Amino acid sequence: MSGVPALLGASSAWAVETGADAVLNDPEAPNGGNLKGDVTIAAFLDYNCPYCKKTAPDLARIVKTDGRIRLVYKDWPILGDASVYGAQLALGAHYQGKYETVHHALMALPSMRIPKDKILGAIQAAGVDMIRLQADLKAKSDAITALLRRHLAQADAIGLEGTPAYLIGPFRTSTLDYDGFKQAVADARARQAKK
Repeated sequence: MSGVPALLGASSAWAVETGADAVLNDPEAPNGGNLKGDVTIAAFLDYNCPYCKKTAPDLARIVKTDGRIRLVYKDWPILGDASVYGAQLALGAHYQGKYETVHHALMALPSMRIPKDKILGAIQAAGVDMIRLQADLKAKSDAITALLRRHLAQADAIGLEGTPAYLIGPFRTSTLDYDGFKQAVADARARQAKK
């Protein structure tokens, strides 16, 4: 796992479940869309990845317009300490029900290696309770770090090589536009229908 920030203490000795159920049904991983959807998209993303930012609006659009997609967010901060910082804040906001709010705010920030003050400014502008966020980050630090480690280990076990990476039903793909997401979801449904 080269490029994994030392902040997460990368180690090949992690005892982490990396099977499909662990990836798709981790109770601590944020979910969006239709929680009872018939197709699941697991999105491995980094807040400093320009391709993640490019596909974010199309991913949000397909989840909203389709109405039957469950989206599992897999924060995978592989592009440096700024990525880890953004992921920690997003996951901290999850404790106040604001994960998607922070996710969309950070994906909307232009550029890579976003300075901490800009990250904090975007989160504050999105209406997050910053005092509670800081308290949750402190109280839930171990849980957040453990979740990020699970995501990193899962991405490594699956053989993902970079962000964005999407697991759509039985398919694995990377950067897609709206039509690409629509086709991948249709293909996933067709594959499920054959079972």
